[in-house]
Amino acid sequence: MTSYTDKLESVQDYYGHVLKTNRDLKIGACCTGDSFALPVREILKDIHPDVLAKFYGCGSPIPPGLTGKTVLDLGSGSGRDCFILSKLVGPNGRVIGVDMTPEQLVTARSHMNYHTEKFGYAKPNIEFRSGYIEDLKSLGIENDSVDVVVSNCVINLSPDKECVFAEIFRVLKPGGELYFSDVLADRRVPKHLAEDPVLLGECLGGALYIEDFRRLLARVGCFDYRVVSNSKLALTDPAIEQKAGMIGFYSITVRAFKLDLEDRCEDYGQVAYYLGTLPEQPHRFMLDDHHVFETGRPQPVCGNTAAMLGRTRYAPHFNIVGDTRIHYGLFDCGPKGADRGPENDASPSGTCC
Repeated sequence: MTSYTDKLESVQDYYGHVLKTNRDLKIGACCTGDSFALPVREILKDIHPDVLAKFYGCGSPIPPGLTGKTVLDLGSGSGRDCFILSKLVGPNGRVIGVDMTPEQLVTARSHMNYHTEKFGYAKPNIEFRSGYIEDLKSLGIENDSVDVVVSNCVINLSPDKECVFAEIFRVLKPGGELYFSDVLADRRVPKHLAEDPVLLGECLGGALYIEDFRRLLARVGCFDYRVVSNSKLALTDPAIEQKAGMIGFYSITVRAFKLDLEDRCEDYGQVAYYLGTLPEQPHRFMLDDHHVFETGRPQPVCGNTAAMLGRTRYAPHFNIVGDTRIHYGLFDCGPKGADRGPENDASPSGTCC
């Protein structure tokens, strides 16, 4: 049986010694940046090539509205996302990167001055801490101290995911946001595959079954999460496909909030208006894959959605009409006219789906 420590050491070895650049990855999960919003794609042009080469993420977990905020990146690796976030939060914001792999931390720290100068800052607004995402308290990250937590294809690598999510919701401020990309599976990964060092390092062995992910979040008090994007991974390596081809793996981006939400979408007759005031999204705001708010256009919303828009940092950008004094039953919060084929049925979804 592979122990907790053995799994951590296996991951450290894979990302510290086996992989030299993202070209060494065996599956097509690594995000090239094409899916980023235009402002982020512009920032990517200023990221040092060595940092980009050692980036191993699977998505684009960069939400809007970050100016002046404190952002925590779990499993920050070579620092690519942290440096993007450094630019987005501005000189008065703060970014903390946490990683356990010494080689990755060396790359990130060695390019701090480069990016500080590139962004025109008088001093760095970013720091990298060496440690484990399961134990943020030992790194001095206090309760209710972080506005946004991001992570890019890292939580699947943890041998204690419930501890990771508990820590996330401990450090988030009330109304704070978790916005992360990771790999989930359409069934439970068999134990012998979960302990395979290559499958673990390639973010497949540790992928949670989507229903176990939902249950885990509920156990730590998060009853509604939203899927922002979702794509099935291609197992392009023949050896990996032979081992794990019976499993559907999905690269998803998820957002969740530290809010007291209900476990179903309930109807209180509320309506949301997006004001178009987020600079990154002047014409429309995408909350999730089936909630897109056009500027100025009224849209009925469930109680949970109203809270996500009206009791978080997004509140100044929305006008929420109505409250929760009168209840009208369940809210039909599903995608309208969506083609729900077998692949869509197996893909991850939150409460509001």
